[in-house]
Amino acid sequence: MGEAQIAIVTGGGSGIGRAIAHRLHRDGFAVWIADRDLPSATKVAGELGGPVPARPVACDVTERSSVDRLVREVVHEDGRVDVLAANAGVSSMRPFLELGDDDWDSNLAVNAKGAFLTMQIVARQMVQQAPRLGRTLRGKIIATASMAARQGAPLLAHYSASKFAVTGLVHAAAKELAALGVTVNAVNPGFVRTSMQEREVAWEATLRSMTPEEVVADYIRQTPMARLEEPEDVAAVVSFLAGPDSDFMTGESIEVNGGAFIF
Repeated sequence: MGEAQIAIVTGGGSGIGRAIAHRLHRDGFAVWIADRDLPSATKVAGELGGPVPARPVACDVTERSSVDRLVREVVHEDGRVDVLAANAGVSSMRPFLELGDDDWDSNLAVNAKGAFLTMQIVARQMVQQAPRLGRTLRGKIIATASMAARQGAPLLAHYSASKFAVTGLVHAAAKELAALGVTVNAVNPGFVRTSMQEREVAWEATLRSMTPEEVVADYIRQTPMARLEEPEDVAAVVSFLAGPDSDFMTGESIEVNGGAFIF
């Protein structure tokens, strides 16, 4: 198989990020699991056995100095970054008329600014490194956006705004970085069964005067494939974007939502 490629997964301590870390590690990547919750990242790293390394690292994607430290550590240990899965994200729910500054600021800080900082700092490293033997690209960046980056969602105006920002960032960065040998793409998950979704279901049930079971049933009703999405569904598409079969794709946002939103 040759020397392992190096991947960073932000928000890798749980949910979609955990599934991405598992999938890329299974694909043969040495994976750096970055999360502001270091014990969670450490737990995920412990789940990944075998000869290819999986390393946990603390990182707050809203702080440039924290992301700088992450990338310096990865390059010091492994010499390069081949793939970034810019996945870290948060959510909360509020009616638009009740939306406060704290909700707005926290969603935009992690989802939009966090994506910007990790993508920019990793891209600066990628454009300096040579392509791997037999390859033409210097690196690949994959951002986790959302179905809410395609259509504004009730109770999620701030979240939708942050994920629309990710889509615009991906499009613009892709155009600039293509000539430098770096691709930039996004995945747009739908109703994904994670601990974040569990919190959202509880919030939505309260805000819409429904039971949590009724909220979940509504998610499934909105999904033509008639089930909740699993984190592994997203990770499979990230695997494709991280691999050689997608080398001529950039600036794309791939819908991974079971048909809940068809763009």
